[in-house]
Amino acid sequence: MAPKGKVGTKGKKQIHEENEATLKFYTRVILGANTIYTAVNLIFYETTFWTWFLLLFALMVYVGSYRSMATMAKPAFADDGSLLDGGIDLNMEQGMAEHLKDVILLTAIVQVLSTLSSYFWCLWLLAPARALHLLWVNVLGPWFSAESAAPSEEVNEKKQRRQERRQMKRF
Repeated sequence: MAPKGKVGTKGKKQIHEENEATLKFYTRVILGANTIYTAVNLIFYETTFWTWFLLLFALMVYVGSYRSMATMAKPAFADDGSLLDGGIDLNMEQGMAEHLKDVILLTAIVQVLSTLSSYFWCLWLLAPARALHLLWVNVLGPWFSAESAAPSEEVNEKKQRRQERRQMKRF
């Protein structure tokens, strides 16, 4: 049964602690994926230009996403060391941090799977596909499908009345 009443809010300290734990977790994910990718490619495969190029691509994605998350979660402290602001909650649903975490996880999964076959890098195309989907659903779709203002409603009402009169004359 769902709890009744208002949903509880998090305090600044709790947000700060959860943000630190979240950043630590994603640091471990990044380091683990890079370690596996580098070790497997150095030990079992012949390293090529594309091996290092794709590693560099993954590193750029990781750095960009992680730094964005770290900037969002940056706390503000007073002169006496007390916490003024815990930063933006990285674990908030439907926030930008959720999309950044998804990008990090997608990149890590693709990077580890690519040790089996380089064709797994094609799965990274899911990220721009998801971005285009979100752009369409949240921005472009509503803009294109938005109906015009009141004048069209008046015209529709007039047309409807005319059609009703014509139907009445036929009977």
